[in-house]
Amino acid sequence: MGQDLQHQMMGYDRAITLFTPEGRLLQVEYAKKTVKQGSTAIGIRYADGVVIVSDKRLIDPLILGRSVEKIFPIDTHVIAAAAGIMSDARVLAERARVKAQQHRITYGTPADVLTLVKDMCDLKQLTTQSGGYRPFGVSFIIAGVDSSGPHVYETDPTGIYFEYAATAIGEGEEKAREVLHKEYKDGLTRDEALLLGLRVLKHVLGDDFKLERVDAAYVEQEAVFLDEQAIQQLAEKMK
Repeated sequence: MGQDLQHQMMGYDRAITLFTPEGRLLQVEYAKKTVKQGSTAIGIRYADGVVIVSDKRLIDPLILGRSVEKIFPIDTHVIAAAAGIMSDARVLAERARVKAQQHRITYGTPADVLTLVKDMCDLKQLTTQSGGYRPFGVSFIIAGVDSSGPHVYETDPTGIYFEYAATAIGEGEEKAREVLHKEYKDGLTRDEALLLGLRVLKHVLGDDFKLERVDAAYVEQEAVFLDEQAIQQLAEKMK
């Protein structure tokens, strides 16, 4: 890139409300690159529920693994995992929890998964068009079971969302999706879905794969978070 063009582009990335002549919002693209640097998370739908398996990526050997939260409980029937700036993720997860509780109080029933996804994405989209904001530098996998069945959604920093049978976010996204495309099939059992998530994470991390880095949860009637012993027992089935 020539120096003049580089200086020209710098003018467009100083405000979120400025499009480049090519129709790009550079701040949003930078937010997407932030997500690519986040730790990997995998969401899988199976016959009776949904599974999320995530990499805790402990950055310091002195950090206790149980203190690192990578899968967020949103409601009794909904969980979420994030990749990107985790402080942004915490704020969005807290907002989703409040929305879920407001729905229960107002209507007397659990919120469906799509309602929570849309609310989060509305806020994400708002920060891509308003001066004084920056985009949320985080993507989410939001998974749960409602009256219409199990659902796995992925959201990105633009506020767009899609529903998937299986998906992945974070630094290992491309490698993870290669395995999911090959190995995912309809009608998986819970254990098969959990094992697939572990295999995908092991493929992504390679020699760095360790069970203490794994965070895993599933939802059928309610969300269940796997402890270290449960993950160890599951990993033994991979051998």
